[in-house]
Parts: sequence; structure tokens; C-alpha cells
Amino acid sequence: MKLNLTFTEFFSRVNGLKVVGSSSSIVDEVVYDSRKISSATNQVFFALKGDFRDGHEFVEKAYDQGVRLFVIEKLVETKLDACYILVADCLKSLQHLAKIHRQTFTIPVVAITGSTGKTTVKEWIYHLVKGQVHVTRSPKSYNSQLGVALSLLMINEETEFALIEAGISEPGEMSALAEMIQPTIGILTNVGSAHAENFENHAQLVSEKLALFTNVKSLYTLDDYSEVALPYKNLVVIAEKSMEKYIELIPFQDKASKRSAMLAIGFVERYFRLDVEKIKSLPRLALRLETFEGIDNSLIINDSYNLDLDSLKIALEYQLSISQGRKRVALVGVHSDDQAVMNRVFEVINQFQPIDAHVYSGEINLSTIQLKDSVILLKGQRVKHMEKLAQKLKLKHHKTQLAFNMSAVRHNLSVFKSKLMPSTKILCMVKAQSYGVGLEKMGSFLEKCGADYLGVAYSDEGVELRKAGIKLPILVMNPEEDGYENCVAYNLEPAVYSQEQLEELISELIYLGAEHMPIHLKIDTGMHRLGIQPEELSEVLEVIQAQPEVQLKGVYSHLAAADYPSNKLFTTQQIELFKSCIHQIQLHNREVIFHLCNSEGALHFPSAHFDMIRVGIGLYGISNEPDISVQLKPVIEWKSVVSQVKEIPAGESVGYGRSYLAEKNTVIAIVPVGYADGFRRNLSIGKGAVYIKGKRCETVGRVCMDMIMVNTTGLQVKEGDEVEIIGEHQKIEQLAQAMDTIPYEVLTSLSKRVYRTYFEE
Repeated sequence: MKLNLTFTEFFSRVNGLKVVGSSSSIVDEVVYDSRKISSATNQVFFALKGDFRDGHEFVEKAYDQGVRLFVIEKLVETKLDACYILVADCLKSLQHLAKIHRQTFTIPVVAITGSTGKTTVKEWIYHLVKGQVHVTRSPKSYNSQLGVALSLLMINEETEFALIEAGISEPGEMSALAEMIQPTIGILTNVGSAHAENFENHAQLVSEKLALFTNVKSLYTLDDYSEVALPYKNLVVIAEKSMEKYIELIPFQDKASKRSAMLAIGFVERYFRLDVEKIKSLPRLALRLETFEGIDNSLIINDSYNLDLDSLKIALEYQLSISQGRKRVALVGVHSDDQAVMNRVFEVINQFQPIDAHVYSGEINLSTIQLKDSVILLKGQRVKHMEKLAQKLKLKHHKTQLAFNMSAVRHNLSVFKSKLMPSTKILCMVKAQSYGVGLEKMGSFLEKCGADYLGVAYSDEGVELRKAGIKLPILVMNPEEDGYENCVAYNLEPAVYSQEQLEELISELIYLGAEHMPIHLKIDTGMHRLGIQPEELSEVLEVIQAQPEVQLKGVYSHLAAADYPSNKLFTTQQIELFKSCIHQIQLHNREVIFHLCNSEGALHFPSAHFDMIRVGIGLYGISNEPDISVQLKPVIEWKSVVSQVKEIPAGESVGYGRSYLAEKNTVIAIVPVGYADGFRRNLSIGKGAVYIKGKRCETVGRVCMDMIMVNTTGLQVKEGDEVEIIGEHQKIEQLAQAMDTIPYEVLTSLSKRVYRTYFEE
């Protein structure tokens, strides 16, 4: 991005209302995330408001990193050597800047929208035309109200053709995107059910998507959706029959990939010169920015599916944002030893110093690079076999793996946030290794997403979070006497659930010489687990008020049956009892955080949100409320591979105790997952199943400690085929039901030996 605007031009384009300070600098680049600021020269910081964070809170941090020009919509503390432009709405100002920037170019601009496949079609068009024209395209899946604006600002004097994604989730959003993009050509991938819950009906969803194409000169789509797009005079329908000559060249077998490829090929064939050989090398897109544990205590960021300067910068920004002070290493593979190419790559990398960067075209000697304790970015073209390098650097592990979609976690957190008043806080539960996801990883990510509090069961979990650099307040729900010293040392907030425990805590604090320890008082309103009885409250409050060692920070209780509609009356009684306790406490102290609702309680009882809610299982896309469940995204994928395939003759048995006897010739696959991994033994003898090639394969014989056998008769399965345990075909709720348990237990029973990877889309 190099806007090259004078201050006067920039002020006009963002619809500035007022200036505090002065600036004579040229404006080249927009930044909005203080964690991703590298070289602050000629950068302007937009203080955008998100679901959880307000950019105005990070103006000072951006200033400390060298930024001297800011776009704000409310007053902040100003510095004498900085300039602040006051606007009505920072996002709208950024969008107006993008709109005017777009209008300065007369190039063809292709807008791509649809329920799915937008990024795939965009990237495959780019692959097919690369070398014919200079293309600027949306990085990754930058298709939101913010992402589209940033994409358009990347268009520059060299750009001859632009590919811009546009995505919507609510009515009215597309008009803002269309006004910014002003497309000359449109591509409609499909119209499915994504975000359908936010629209009155399917017709409204279709109308909203088509609003992007009102003024295009031509609109391209597949024959499946030609009726949807009929109102457009210059409709170009790409029929499947016309693509038959290319079908066998497409290197993918699944229907979705084939249809995306046909749309990309059909467009390029009609608008450019189609190089048929390039069809054979359509890349499998790594749309996930995958992170995983590497050798020598390193963290690997695998973004190796392509290399262009814009995506390189975005990847380096991401690396910077998660490094938390650790050494950063970049391994970048290029096509050849072209010095001009290498110079341009280094020009981008040098904006992120200090970083140990290695740009190479041949083989790389890892023994000469210090990788220990580093955050390593892999970036490059597929011809450089970057994926093999990723495998080489990956910590060796069990073939059965868990993958966690952190973008889905962020989305689910936003869904809960949307149900709350702006002032209501969210405490995210991360106990039990954050339900099996990983305590430090999840805690750090939730802090980055804007959570207000974290909750753990025991103080040693809180200590782990503090040692990982997490600064959010941390509530310890089941503190033990041996952990009080850690609560003091690591600034943790213990729960108090009995008079005896309160006395023990105060005694320990006197011994440690500590005062004003923040505590959360737990009241038993009907769960009958931990908690003081309501009739004890006045006596406990007197002790707290008399002792300088403790300070009442919060008061909470626990709903026993918020997810059971049949117990609504009981839950209402709990809420009313808690309200009476609130009234009693507020007579003496009005600075207390009151919290009662868990995930299900927050959804079913909005009047009981009080000052904060506690979200746990809901973060992972799990809810008993159907209307909410469709809004949440699944977070967990549990996969394995086929170790061996065997033919079992009729009459032969399989497994311990000969519990399965083949009635006819049967083919089985052995999969390296067992009850030591969390695939429980009660899933034996057909009660449990996995999915291979999208087909249900039931267990054969008994589940073993380290492996299972499943029936694959008629499926042509081979060694190395992917096995889905939790995923698209088998949700965690379905597996839990087969296990006769609940999703909580499934998650927390997943063995540590099962390798975990984390990705963002």
C-alpha cells in the first residue's frame, strides 16, 4: 500500500471534521492494529471500534511505535508532536478513503461474491492469468466491511486488473461494499445458506448478494445459478457441458472444487487467454494460516501456498502480532535467483526488523539457522516444496490429530457479545486445559480477541497463564489453601465459598503481609455444590468489610439447569434469590461485579446477565438452543489416517474376545486411535463410527487402547486415507451421544498425546 497523499488530500478523503495538531507528512499506509505496526513511517492509525476492542484504547501504543497521524471519532489524550483527525465514524471514513482511491483508477475491477468459494475462485483466476497482467487482489479472504476497504487501498499505479472479494452476513451490508468497489465485472459463485438466519427469507439473501452487481458490464456465474441472476442483461452463463474438455485436467475430485475451477476457467477463457497447462497446477489453497509446534520449542506459521508482496506483508504482520517478544525467523522460497525479486522481498521483510530472514531459491541448510525458541514463518511458492519444509520442521507426533479453528472461536465469542448490553463483560472459562484445546494458547488468543476475564479451576492454571504473559484478570473458582500464595504472587482472584475458607485465606494473607486481595464471593442459590448459603451472607460481608486483607471484587452463583427448559421455574427462582443477595450487598458496596449466567443461561435468561456472563462450552460452537446453534461455528476437527486395510473371510473374528464374527467376507481398516486418546471403549462393536470418504464406518470388535477397527466394505479404502472422528459428518454432539455422555467430557478426555494444531481462516 502506497497512497502518496498530502495531508490536505487525506483530510478531505476521510471526511475530516476537525484537526488537533498539524502534519506535513505524506500519507502512504493505513494501519488499525497496534500489534502489527512495523515501520511507522508515513502510516496513519485508524481507531476502529470492534465487537470487543475500541481502537481509541490503543492510540497511545501506536504513538509509542512511531505513528504520528491518527483518525479518531472521540477525543483522546494528545501529544504535541502528533496530529489527530476527528471524524464521525472511523470505519465509514476508511471506506470513503477506499472509495475515492478506487475512483482514481479506470482498470477493470472484478467483484466476487457468493455463499462459498469466493476465495478459491479469486485465487484460481489469479493463478490462471498471472504473467498476462499485473493483478491486485484481496489478500486471503479479506471480504468484510473492513477487509474490502483495505483490499481496494492496495490498488496502485502498476495494477492492470483487480480481483476483490465481497462477503456479507446481514441485510444492508452489500450496498456499502458495492459503493466502495464500483465493480465493472461481477462473478457469483453460488447462493447457499451461509448467514441465512440473519435474513427474513432466501429471497432477501439473494437480493442482497445481487446488489453488488447493479452497475456491472457483465456478470459471470455457473448454469446452476443462471435463474437467480436472470435480471442482468449481460449475464454470462458458464455451462458445465462447455467445460467438459477441461474437467479431466482439474487436479481435484470433489464437486465443490470442480465447480469453482469451472467458474475460474470459464471466466479466464472468455476474458483473457487461457493457458490450459496451468489448469493442471491449480493450487490446493492453504486458506488457513496454520500454526503448530515445531522442533526445538519453535512455533511454525505455515503460509506457504503462494508468494506475493501483499500476502508476505500480511503474514509478517501476523507473525509479529503473536510472537510476544520471541525471536522471529522468516524462511521465504522464490522461483529463481533473480536479484530484483529478492530485493523486493527483502524490502518488505526489512520493515519488520529485527528478524532473521532467509530468502532462497534452492535447498536451504537448516543447520546454519538458529531456530530454537523462535516463531518461524514459512512463505513461498509451491515449486519450492515449502510444505515439505513445514513437515520437516514440525514436531514429530501421533498421526491422530486435533485441529482447532481459532477464527471460529472469535466468531462464537462475537455471537455471545451481540446478545449483551455494551457494558456487560464476558469471562471466558479456560479450565481443564481450556476444555482440551490448550490453556496458554486459548488464553492468549482470547485476550487478543478482547475477552474481559478468564476463569480457571485451580491456581496453578492461573500461574501458567501469567507465565505465558497474559494480563487479563483471572478468577480461580476452586482455590486450595496451598495455592493462596500463588494467588498473591501472580495477581489471581480467588473465589470464596465458605466462612471457614475465608478465615483460612485471611490468615494466609496476614502471614504473607498482603492486603486488598480481590476476591469473588460464591453464593449457593440452588446448585448445592460450593457456595455460602444466602442466610450467611450478612455475616460474611461483615468479615470482608472488617479485614483489609481482602477486597470484594465480585459475587457470583451457578445456574443448575439453565439448559433444561423443563426447569425454567427453578432457574427463575435461582435468579430471584441471587437478585435479593445483590440488593443486600449493594447497600454496602456498589463497586462489585455480579455474574450468574453460563453459556446457556446467557442465551435463555437475558435479564440475568448482570455485570458479566461466563462463557465456556459455547465458545466451541456447542449450544442446546437450535436458533443459536446455527449461528455458532464448530471449532474442533479430530482426524486420523488408515494404518492398514485387511480382508476378513466369512467366519473369521476380529479383536479382543473375538467379539466380532464376520458373517460374510468383510473389509476392515485399522485406525490409530483408541481409548487412551479419548475414543471411549463403550464405542465398541458398532456403537461408534468414524467417517472415511464421507461414509459412516462402524467399529468392528472392541476399541483397543491405541487403535480401532472399522468396517469399510465396498469403499475402496487404502492406507493413508483420511479418517474423520469429529468434523463435517460427525459433530461432537453426535459422538458424545454415542458415548452416553456430554460434549464437555469428550473435550476434556482428549489425550495430551493427540497432536494439536491451530489455524485461522
